[in-house]
Amino acid sequence: MAYSLFQVPTGGEKIGIENGKLAVPDNPIIPFIRGDGTGPDIWAASVRVFDAAVARCYGNRRKIHWMEVFAGEESFKRFGDWLPQETVDAFAEFRVGIKGPLTTPVGKGIRSLNVALRQRLDLYVCLRPVKYFSGVPSPVCHPEKVDMLIFRENTEDIYAGIDFEAGSPKALKLLNFLKTEMPDEFRKIRFGAEAIDQVGVGVKPISRPGAERLIRAAIEYALRFKRRSVTFVHKGNIMKFTEGAFRDWGYALARREYRDQIVTQRESWVLDNAERYPGLSIEDNARMIEPGYDMMTEGQQAEIRAEVESALQLLPTHGNGKWKQKLMIKDSIADITLQQVLTRPEDFDVIATPNLNGDYLSDALAAQVGGIGIAPGGNINYVTGHAIFEATHGTAPKYANLDKVNPGSVILSGEMMLRYLGWVEAADTIIDALEKTIRQGIVTYDFARLMTGVREVKCSEFATAVIRNMC
Repeated sequence: MAYSLFQVPTGGEKIGIENGKLAVPDNPIIPFIRGDGTGPDIWAASVRVFDAAVARCYGNRRKIHWMEVFAGEESFKRFGDWLPQETVDAFAEFRVGIKGPLTTPVGKGIRSLNVALRQRLDLYVCLRPVKYFSGVPSPVCHPEKVDMLIFRENTEDIYAGIDFEAGSPKALKLLNFLKTEMPDEFRKIRFGAEAIDQVGVGVKPISRPGAERLIRAAIEYALRFKRRSVTFVHKGNIMKFTEGAFRDWGYALARREYRDQIVTQRESWVLDNAERYPGLSIEDNARMIEPGYDMMTEGQQAEIRAEVESALQLLPTHGNGKWKQKLMIKDSIADITLQQVLTRPEDFDVIATPNLNGDYLSDALAAQVGGIGIAPGGNINYVTGHAIFEATHGTAPKYANLDKVNPGSVILSGEMMLRYLGWVEAADTIIDALEKTIRQGIVTYDFARLMTGVREVKCSEFATAVIRNMC
């Protein structure tokens, strides 16, 4: 299509999709947004690293044709629009893109430019890898044990934006509907009766289709890259029909679509018991997997015995220890997860979780491996192939144009993008060179202030050092 706000580079081709897989030419056109605040500095450094890695690995055979598009503060200054439709159209047409941090407008209008892009392109997976790089300062004793991938649902939950200000017509309309149509639920609103105009209201939608496509992507990734486990992180003990349903739909999908390739954690307990104790009765096995079995009602005990019987039917395909080679499917309550990623991070591998949990968890984990300054992210629709990779930190305007900040988040987001394109050699080159640079003690100010015996360099100088370490 024709664009009036920016130009399509000549000599490049569009990324397509064929039979559900990306069709990537050797000269793809990639839209990019520099970003606001420190965005131009970190983009200028990062794009040099991307181009150098591609040239190092493929010579003249492959080259990215970069296409600048606009959103955020720079877009508003130029066009009076925080997120021009042409920018959304460009990401849709050329399928894969990358962006720096964006300013979210204060006041009315778009709640978040990042959320708007995700929702308009239906980028339902927020993929956040969290892995430690040797030498990076960390607040925990063993950051090297952190190696996780978070599949955060990106379009539902409270990020759907169904959120009404206290006293607004919409809030009052919804509250009065509850009052008249669902009085039992209305009574649960602590100050609804005496201060209905002082209650803000939000709606938290979680759907089966939305949960299943996210969980399917997580399981497919784990199987493809031979990961150990997928954990559903949820708050289903309280929100039983949203986050609890997310967990239940996940287990059902795993059993239905990947039965021969997976084992649930509780199934593994049953199978292990049966193998270690030949002749173990179903009831004794039930007692071993459910410590409170003897205090349960007869109906509850029957459910546990049925669970044991169902797991034992897997013996032909999963018995004799074969279950140990399967992908483990398990779940964890969100609050205890935030504790256990600190105390036993090795227990977590791939995580699938609703939107808000993923927001908390990804930033908490980023702190364990060096901070959000080097935390990459990708927003992906695995069905259409559309993806936008992005810096996960803010714009830090006080450091704008100082050539100071760490470009690691954008560099690693570009590494994710190259890997997504199938240009694995270039992605591996960036990872190796980045880690080597940090081990050499060449770091930007954010790391330098936490380390001793290192050389503090500018943003652009860090990129130069990374490029020099490509081999």
